[in-house]
Amino acid sequence: MYRAQVPAPRRYVTDAIVLSRFDYGEADRILTLMTPSGGKIKAIAKGIRRPTSRIGGSVEPFAELRLALAHGRTFDVITQVSIVHAWLRMRDDLVSFGTAEYLAELADGTLEERHASESVYVLLKRAYEILDAGMAPGRVARWFEMHLADELGVRPEVDRCVECDRVLEVDSRFRWVPPLGGVLCDRCPGPPHERTGLSLDGLKLLKAYQRQDVEALSGLRLAASTEREVETAMRDFIGNVLERVARSLAFLDEIRTPEAAARALAHEARLEERRTVAAP
Repeated sequence: MYRAQVPAPRRYVTDAIVLSRFDYGEADRILTLMTPSGGKIKAIAKGIRRPTSRIGGSVEPFAELRLALAHGRTFDVITQVSIVHAWLRMRDDLVSFGTAEYLAELADGTLEERHASESVYVLLKRAYEILDAGMAPGRVARWFEMHLADELGVRPEVDRCVECDRVLEVDSRFRWVPPLGGVLCDRCPGPPHERTGLSLDGLKLLKAYQRQDVEALSGLRLAASTEREVETAMRDFIGNVLERVARSLAFLDEIRTPEAAARALAHEARLEERRTVAAP
């Protein structure tokens, strides 16, 4: 017996994290959204840039929203917005905000439109939660990079040599070779140690990002040189996976200079002064 196919509902409601946005036309805005079950979608917020818009102040980047949308020909249309998590504290710190932008760009670059991505959604949401709670932005970024690689099925090898499969020993020398997928031992041929060398402390920290929970990572006492080494290693690895360098890294590196740090501290002091004056 023939049964008519029931059409999909035109309107739907979903949670979403705003990955990016850009202005469109005279008053509209196009948003790239990540949703738990619908994957990455492009949606239009019509008239949002007008002063009279009811949703203008709600649709911010790097926030979790609950949206009502209607399916459209080119873009889905946002009809209602409520804020689930604004993560306001991470917006007060320039480095945290720049890190949030970097994580959003990584998530955007790894997702296909309309493909379910609940695990990546949960990962990004957790990263924003711990960033907002005050965890060091660099550690949040490394944690996210490592676990995003895991979700993509390209977990870097840090226990065995990627070439000969021997267990890495503490008295050996190591090389970090992203195109091969991780650590190369000193016995195997490959790029010179002078260019790709990885310290034992760097190797231990890479393992920690794979295995330890957020609370343990937050409490680690590490040399700045080790953190910089692992930052470079994971940026190279993620760049190799995505086959490009994230654009937001230029901004993030710029705001981490001593001059930018001084400006950020001055800005924080002004904000604190305003809070004190406003307090009853």
